[in-house]
Amino acid sequence: MLYRYLLYLLRARSAHGLHSPFVYELYTRVIRPETVHYAFAEVEQLRREMLGSDRVIDVLDLGAGPRIGQGRRRRIRDIARRAEKPARFGQLLFRLVNRFHPGVIFDLGTSLGITTLYLAAAGGESQVYSFEGCPETARVARQNFGRLTADVRLVEGNLDQTLERTTREVERIDFAFFDANHRYGSTMAYFETCLRKASEESVFVFDDIHWSAEMERAWQSIQAHPRVMITVDLFFLGLVFFRTRQPKQHFVLRF
Repeated sequence: MLYRYLLYLLRARSAHGLHSPFVYELYTRVIRPETVHYAFAEVEQLRREMLGSDRVIDVLDLGAGPRIGQGRRRRIRDIARRAEKPARFGQLLFRLVNRFHPGVIFDLGTSLGITTLYLAAAGGESQVYSFEGCPETARVARQNFGRLTADVRLVEGNLDQTLERTTREVERIDFAFFDANHRYGSTMAYFETCLRKASEESVFVFDDIHWSAEMERAWQSIQAHPRVMITVDLFFLGLVFFRTRQPKQHFVLRF
C-alpha cells in the first residue's frame, strides 16, 4: 500500500494545469475546500461515541477479507475505527452530494452508518438507500439514523441479492458509493447492476481503489468502460462521471 501511495503522490497534481472546466470546478469547489457544516459536528459527535463504546456485537463479514462468512464478536469501537471512513472522506461525500443534488442515493456498505449520515445530511430531499449484510451491525446503524433523524432506507441482507432487487424498484440511481465487497468480481457486478439505472448526470464513488491488486484491476476496468467518460483518482477514493459531452479523460488529483 505504501508503494502504491508513493506512486500516486508522484503522479497526482493540483488545480494548476487542469484544462477541463468541469474538473477544475470540481477540484477547486468540491474536492479541495474544507467547508464546515453544522451537520458535521453532529455526525462526528456520534462517531466519538461509537469509538468509545465497549458494546460487543456478533458481526457477519460478507466482504473481502480473511473471515468472510464467519461470525465474530467485535466491539463497536473497533468497527468504528476500522470500517468507517475518516471524517475528511465523509465530508467530501457530503460536498459531492451537495454539489450534484442527486434524487436517489445508493450507499453500498452501511456499517455503523457514520458515512451514510454524511450522505443523508447533504441529500435534503434525496432518497437514501443504504445496504448492510450484517443484522446486528444494521441494528446499530438504524439506531444511529434514528438519533439524528436521518431519512435512510436501510436494506438488510446479502448485497448480491438485495442490490439487484432494490435496483429494480428505482427509476434511476443518481449517486452511488461503493464500499462493500472488495473483490474484483463483486465490485464489477455491483457496478454493472447500478450502471443499468445510471444517467449522464450520475456520480459513482468507489472506496479503496488501491487497496489490493483486485481493486486496482476493478478500477482500471471501470475506467475503460465505454459509458465512463471522466474518472478522478484521489487514491483512497475514485470518482466516476458519465457526462457524454466531455471527452474521455482520467485525472489523478491530490487530496
